[in-house]
Amino acid sequence: MSINKYSPFPIYYQIQEWVKNQIESGEWKPGDKIPSENELCEKFSVSRMTIRQAVNNLVEQGYLSRKRGIGTFVQLPKVEQRLQSMTGFTEDMKMRGMHPSSTLLSFGIVDASAKIAGKLKIAEGASVYEIRRIRLANQEAIAYETTYLSADVVKDMNETILQHSLYEHLEERLGYKLLRATQTIEASVAGEEEATHLQIAHRAPVLVVEQTSYDEKDLPIEYVKCIYRGDRYKFITTVSRQK
Repeated sequence: MSINKYSPFPIYYQIQEWVKNQIESGEWKPGDKIPSENELCEKFSVSRMTIRQAVNNLVEQGYLSRKRGIGTFVQLPKVEQRLQSMTGFTEDMKMRGMHPSSTLLSFGIVDASAKIAGKLKIAEGASVYEIRRIRLANQEAIAYETTYLSADVVKDMNETILQHSLYEHLEERLGYKLLRATQTIEASVAGEEEATHLQIAHRAPVLVVEQTSYDEKDLPIEYVKCIYRGDRYKFITTVSRQK
């Protein structure tokens, strides 16, 4: 490819689109290391600043990822989740042919804050299980998850149970049928703790999902706050026009 200096599009943008085409055409595959900044400078006869701007944009868009001291690589496709269905993380990843796993950060009983009490429809200060986990797909950290369950409703929780699907335990072992959920999704940036565990930069883009799940009696069983890596996760929904 040669740079068109008379094009209305900036040079960095032309290079950015060339790199994007290399990825979308399959010429560069997920996990491939792309040429270094110096190599790209020589290829296009442009400054390092121009190359860096093009690469930075593609990192922000999720096409590329940097590994400090190693290089820049083609990013794996984002994990997609459809909003129409109510599934747990384990189910979700298995449906995509990915291996789900978790790293348990903390587990214990705490007093419900006003917000948690409102979500679970229990008294403020009541005992709740607080579970903090890193959710992984194919050994890659995808989400930082905090789950709250009423200790009076969901009894005898332990760390062994959390090594498997929590939804499976709630439905098959305890008999709760989770039929619906309310969900909010908003864009945010990673705090220091989430960034460390998700192996992303401090203040990198994330998606914050809060969900309350209800059983067949409309009893709130679970409240979850999940922070997803913005570069590895996206949500899809189908909408129809109301007449």
